[in-house]
Amino acid sequence: MPEGPEIRRAADSLEAAIKGKPLTEVWFAFPQLAPYSSQLVGQTVTQIETRGKALLTHFSNQLTLYSHNQLYGVWRVVETGDEPQTTRVLRVKLQTAEKTVLLYSASDIEMLTPEQLTTHPFLQRVGPDVLDVRLTAEDVKARLLSPRFRNRQFSGLLLDQAFLAGLGNYLRVEILWEVALAAQHKAAQLSEVQLDALAQALLAIPRLSYTTRGVVDDNKHHGALFRFKVFHREGKPCERCGGAIERTHLSSRPFYWCPGCQK
Repeated sequence: MPEGPEIRRAADSLEAAIKGKPLTEVWFAFPQLAPYSSQLVGQTVTQIETRGKALLTHFSNQLTLYSHNQLYGVWRVVETGDEPQTTRVLRVKLQTAEKTVLLYSASDIEMLTPEQLTTHPFLQRVGPDVLDVRLTAEDVKARLLSPRFRNRQFSGLLLDQAFLAGLGNYLRVEILWEVALAAQHKAAQLSEVQLDALAQALLAIPRLSYTTRGVVDDNKHHGALFRFKVFHREGKPCERCGGAIERTHLSSRPFYWCPGCQK
């Protein structure tokens, strides 16, 4: 499942295609959304915001399209007039003169007014987004030590979108390796030095993934700027201590770690 960095990159591509350009056609598959089509023609997309794995497409008439891809949803950008060959079911079409963005297969889609935006159940429940530049390590440390989260094992906490939105399994694995912590630890058990390191990594690694994953630097020995240190590397040597990386299941998800140095 895509995590916060992948969702934000998808939002970037959608913004690059249609942001600020008048919509010439709008189509929704769900009958409850159909009345909004005529209201949006001639309007523009002003911003596409991410809240973890949810997208908020803001329009110039103050309406906001909420969409959550869940397991199967996917956005596509095409040249206007092109009809992609796919077995996926089209849910949303936002068309401009040059580019069209299409949402396939998603089922969690709503149109929200500004008032509804402030009371939406998912948006109320979800924590701050790790890619929000306003979020600081001090903010994250405070959340780690809050009564709500301080006694939660990291194996589950780092998958809980109410803690920090945008984290997911590969980020959970890579963050805990980076700070040499076992998944069974809790924030209440950590020293100040460990807390500071974890708070920094909870922001730095998702942001590094967002900016560099998939980008190749030919001058680097390993090529890719963002590389997995433990995720999907079962049986390979740990780059820090040389021990063998192991795999198990924690919180119903595959988990990779180095028993030699993650204590």
